[in-house]
Amino acid sequence: MPSTFPLRTRRHWLGAVAAAAALLSAGAAQAQAKTIYIGMNGGTMEKAYTQYVFPAFEKLYGAKVVVVPGTSSDILAKAQANKDKPQMHVMFLDDGIMVRAIGMGLCEKQRPSPALNEIYPAARFKDDMASGVSLGMTGIAYNKKMFTEKGWAAPTSWMDFADPKFKGKVVFQSVSSSSFGLHGFLMFNRIQGGNDKNVEPGFKAWPEKIGPNVLEYIPSSAKLSEMVQTGEAALFPLTPTAVAALKVKGIPVEYAQPKEGSVVLMVGQCVIANNSEPELAQKLAEFLLSPLAQANVLQYGSQIPTNPKAPAVGEGAAQVAQISQWMKNAVTLDWESINANRPAWNARWNKTIEK
Repeated sequence: MPSTFPLRTRRHWLGAVAAAAALLSAGAAQAQAKTIYIGMNGGTMEKAYTQYVFPAFEKLYGAKVVVVPGTSSDILAKAQANKDKPQMHVMFLDDGIMVRAIGMGLCEKQRPSPALNEIYPAARFKDDMASGVSLGMTGIAYNKKMFTEKGWAAPTSWMDFADPKFKGKVVFQSVSSSSFGLHGFLMFNRIQGGNDKNVEPGFKAWPEKIGPNVLEYIPSSAKLSEMVQTGEAALFPLTPTAVAALKVKGIPVEYAQPKEGSVVLMVGQCVIANNSEPELAQKLAEFLLSPLAQANVLQYGSQIPTNPKAPAVGEGAAQVAQISQWMKNAVTLDWESINANRPAWNARWNKTIEK
């Protein structure tokens, strides 16, 4: 249909629209000026959050969320190094390391919210200084392709790591840098007669029992995908969530729940104390506990929700049900004792095991 506006009027109208658009654009750019930095594990977790969670928060609050990737130990070290002038606003840490961060004064109390009230009581850290964003446990993962080819039965015990048939085929994450490695060692220590305060039995028996089978001690789980595909890794500590993420990539791995129990591993979040955007950081922490956010990371990142109101369908529902079953014999560690002794354990591990 031909326009009924005179040319001059149309030009004036288009100019006004352009000016309004420019003002809106400038306003949006100003709103986008606030950037929130969040420390968390890279890989599948980072991808799930950056693609399916953070965009909704950014749209809601006119902010930008940038991930600082790293292991829990890496993120803690960054937060500690910049304690007086934090470079991050929120951080994700494995539960044991989060307890340490709180003790260092790196976290501020999370403010009350409906979402905080909805999460499982066990996911609320003492005094609400942090909150759990996903539930899981460390058990045993194995190379399904190799096990099938060799005719091996699926593992059933932490002591399978000491089976001579796995000589040169065990890959273990370093106790000094990985929760997975620490969990595996502490369960072995318990079987040897130790506890979370006394690791002497574990350190004494490791060089004779599991040590000879270890091909490599790795700082994180990043290399596992490659080591499974090349046929180097048969057995390693890992979570069902991490196993699911590898399977999505076509890596032939399976999870096995040890008869002695897996180790509860919750990923917690805290708002970093003295950060430059405390209000926005608190809003992000609250948003990440919401049913919507948790449902999306379950669906796209296999992260098990801490908010029971998060809808779970299909494979997600099956995962939640399976985790609930495995949680029945999962072991909770004494993190206060562990954190008090861990620096000495790390030094001993590096000197006597990973020498």
